Amino acid sequence: MACEPHRESRLPKHGYFHCAVGRMTGDIVSSGRVFRTALQLLAAITFLGCRSGVTGDLRIAVASNFSGPITKITELFEKETGRRVTLSFGSTGKHYAQIRNGAPFDLFFAADARRPALLEREGVALAGSRFTYAIGRLALWSPDSNRVDSLGQVLTLDKFRFLAMANPDLAPYGKAAREVLEAKGVWDELQGRIVQGENIGQSFQFVRSGNAELGFVAYSQVMGNGGRTEGSIWLVPDSLYKPIEQQAVILRDAPGARAFVAFVRGDEGQKIIHDFGYETP
Repeated sequence: MACEPHRESRLPKHGYFHCAVGRMTGDIVSSGRVFRTALQLLAAITFLGCRSGVTGDLRIAVASNFSGPITKITELFEKETGRRVTLSFGSTGKHYAQIRNGAPFDLFFAADARRPALLEREGVALAGSRFTYAIGRLALWSPDSNRVDSLGQVLTLDKFRFLAMANPDLAPYGKAAREVLEAKGVWDELQGRIVQGENIGQSFQFVRSGNAELGFVAYSQVMGNGGRTEGSIWLVPDSLYKPIEQQAVILRDAPGARAFVAFVRGDEGQKIIHDFGYETP
């Protein structure tokens, strides 16, 4: 099964989720001093191990739908500032859970407003740093130029085997897709044909690879920086789903974090976001 495309990460392979102090068992039981010394050494080794290989000045968790724009924004930011940035793409729900469990990200670009607001409320994010960086748009797309009509009537016809969408419990674009199917009265009817990806990146890959004939994707994925991916597309009316307000938040006031946010909100960043088919506040 195809998986989502993503920029090669500069995070260490062992990752934050492997960086944990192991259980202390075996022989370190006879002396409290020996135990404390061993624990301190182990913690130091673990800390160094977690740090090794992390070359980016900034570590940013990003919703999969925004991979295209933020990759281009990051390239310009690195060129202009000399800083390095590590991007990690995935579903907003999974990133939220990782951040709550101590993932060492400095910034979080989510595909909704709810998770950044929760992180701010919970004291995990920097107070007052949350802002809306894009308004997402949902599209139904197929590589087949004759499959998807301009009104989305294909969803009510028996002319496809599989429909791809992101998991509505993890991904805001999946939630929006479910709202559209419910609005058209076909959610229950299509259950046997729906193929769910963990995030919108996987949903896009399912369609592009042919594992599903059509699927709900982010409009930005088929726009491709001002261009348009081949195939047929229905740009879903925003009246059929709740607005996909995408917010970002600073998690740690790391060097360059505020500068990156300013760059995203500046003229160059805004142009890139618009070129990929997003709207901005």
